Amino acid sequence: MSTSTIDAKDVAAIQATSVGVAVYDRSHWGRISVGDSDRLRFLHNQSTNDFQSLQPGQGCDTVMVTSTARTIDLVTAYVLDDAVLLLTSSNRREFLLQWLDRYIFFADKVQLTDITAQTATFSLIGPGSDAIIAHLGAGTIIGQPDGNHILVDKLRVAVGSGLASPGYTLIFPVGDKQQLWNQILALGAVELSDRTWEMLRILQGRPAPEAELTDDYNPLEVGLWQSISFNKGCYIGQETIARLNTYKGVKQHLWGIKLSAPAEVGTVITLGDEKIGKLTSYTPTTDGYFGLGYIRTKAGGVGLKVQVGETAAQIVEIPFVSHEYP
Repeated sequence: MSTSTIDAKDVAAIQATSVGVAVYDRSHWGRISVGDSDRLRFLHNQSTNDFQSLQPGQGCDTVMVTSTARTIDLVTAYVLDDAVLLLTSSNRREFLLQWLDRYIFFADKVQLTDITAQTATFSLIGPGSDAIIAHLGAGTIIGQPDGNHILVDKLRVAVGSGLASPGYTLIFPVGDKQQLWNQILALGAVELSDRTWEMLRILQGRPAPEAELTDDYNPLEVGLWQSISFNKGCYIGQETIARLNTYKGVKQHLWGIKLSAPAEVGTVITLGDEKIGKLTSYTPTTDGYFGLGYIRTKAGGVGLKVQVGETAAQIVEIPFVSHEYP
């Protein structure tokens, strides 16, 4: 994202997420339906959160990890009466379909269905979201925990915007997309572009595949504690995560990085002559330059002054992640 892409529309959309409401089209994200009678046990065994404690109408964020606990994707799951609906990153949908399918054994009653093309997803972001949700007939969901969801006609409304900002996620048949989009705009929402979502994602610290979520990092380093159950028993990658937690073995953490000038993703972060991390995401903002990066735990945290290449920078908190068990 170049500095020149921050225009008046971007500024208005960013402002709307703080004092009004913005709407973002996330239909390019993946949607996978996991059905049949073993679905909850299967997902319980394939990811970091506790699915067997969830009831229909509830949901959670969960991390798909490799056998060595390296991150694949941060997925939001919604438990329905007869299935679990997974909302995946757009660039991880096909990989996750193949990866999950590989772990379905002969006796498992699990059915994976890619429903991305048949459905659409919007995010409402900002304090003004409640009024729109009430207008859409889903007012009973207001004030419920993140991940809770209800179905109003064919519209599924879930608590949580996908970012740290308050809001809702809407999932519905693709044929209703244009009408619902127009209705939401008519109710006062401001359109959020792809580049503005990316700016917010980085400012708030939501990790993305191929940037913060890669084979180089585990969920504790990312700071996704709220997506991890430590008492659910075995799952793929569980031994590594449990060991890291028990022995305080997290060697690096994801932080926000306030930059004094533009910087390139991949740039080494240094403290004096010592290499202490790497920049994983970068964006210009309405008020300077900002990035995400992993910093060695022993080097320090908030307030630490570092160099990103030749650029002076300071470590700051990001609201989407945390660095200790909540």
